[in-house]
Amino acid sequence: MKKRGMRRQLVGTVVSNKMDKTVIVLVERLVKHRLYHKYIRRRSKFAAHDEKNACQIGDKISIIESRPLSKTKRWRVNKIVVKAV
Repeated sequence: MKKRGMRRQLVGTVVSNKMDKTVIVLVERLVKHRLYHKYIRRRSKFAAHDEKNACQIGDKISIIESRPLSKTKRWRVNKIVVKAV
């Protein structure tokens, strides 16, 4: 039996859930500027597969890397960390 490598996990906020079984997740990270040594906020958007359509806009979720599911989807919803109020 082959062991699977460590898959990347990210935590982000759901910004769109208009598609069926798909959510758009905004992930923020802090990067240090090479010259000025100031921390800059970088944002990335990922399309993630939400099998049960459970995620709502504003939810904080954990996503995990997976095989390509469509043209843009390479991530799956792992769990909902915090539900939106």
